[in-house]
Amino acid sequence: MKKVYPDATAALAGVLRDGMTIMAGGFGLCGIPDILIDAVRESGAKDLTVISNNAGIDGVGLGVLLETRQIKKMISSYVGENKTFAKQYLAGELEIEFNPQGTLAERIRAGGAGVPAFFTKTGVGTLIAEGKETREFDGETYVMERGLFADVSLVHAWKGDHEGNLVYRKTARNFNPMMASASRMTIAQVEHLVKPGEIDPDHIITPGVFVKRMIHVPNAEKRIEQRTTRKRAEAAPNAEPAPAPTGGGAI
Repeated sequence: MKKVYPDATAALAGVLRDGMTIMAGGFGLCGIPDILIDAVRESGAKDLTVISNNAGIDGVGLGVLLETRQIKKMISSYVGENKTFAKQYLAGELEIEFNPQGTLAERIRAGGAGVPAFFTKTGVGTLIAEGKETREFDGETYVMERGLFADVSLVHAWKGDHEGNLVYRKTARNFNPMMASASRMTIAQVEHLVKPGEIDPDHIITPGVFVKRMIHVPNAEKRIEQRTTRKRAEAAPNAEPAPAPTGGGAI
């Protein structure tokens, strides 16, 4: 079964439809499947329910789907960096289902594991728990949360082989592995595409059985959402270099 497609439009062909539920990996702008999201925009699919930690920023990531008003509902944790998101929500033009971040992650993981629901203490006694079943365990109150499962998951990986085995890099891993297992079809964009057998089996995070389609994105743009810098301390003229550290501590 051929999994590698020439581009995002081809990878999404025959998959998208109005009213479907899409999971999109990433945290902020880190590890987002931006090329696949752009192809969703070009498809014109509308009335979408999107499950994602956040909605990117204005004009980037899921922000482009908000601008074209293709998203009907967001199931998210944090949305504070997107002005379009806030404007549409406050105007009653966008539905939002807010989740504590850990609860969102577990809802996705549960969906991928075939767990329909679970109980958590997070949110008990708050608006999060309104209308939901609660139950007592060992003298403590827990609220029931439903697992999440989507029609399509769009994920970004650092490396992948032609069989769909994926490796994520550092914090770009975030929600991607959970989402890759929690839908009927997972489509991945990968920065480095290699032949089967070139990835150490111990390094594989998402097995290829979960991934149905892939595209190669060799020059993925790495945007920085919040750039924070400070001036370097200037060394005094003719200053002696600092002595090398001593001791046997690991570095």
